[in-house]
Amino acid sequence: MDIAGHLPEIIIVLVIVLIIWGPGKLPDLGAAMGRGIREFRKASAETRDAVRAATAEPATPTSAAPGPTGSTAEATPSGGPSTAEPS
Repeated sequence: MDIAGHLPEIIIVLVIVLIIWGPGKLPDLGAAMGRGIREFRKASAETRDAVRAATAEPATPTSAAPGPTGSTAEATPSGGPSTAEPS
């Protein structure tokens, strides 16, 4: 967004604000606007973090899960005898 292109509009709005509230209230008005923007950013960040946490997939363990018989021994690829002892 180019501010230079909107400079006349910004000056008009600032003059109107100065006329309505006067120079004594401008610091209070600026502080209130700053607090409002800060609260909005904080609330939006909290909401964004909550959505990310809710939509994140749970971490899967990287260790090998036991096979269908409960044994972690692997069969040999050639179909030959396994080196695991029978239980």
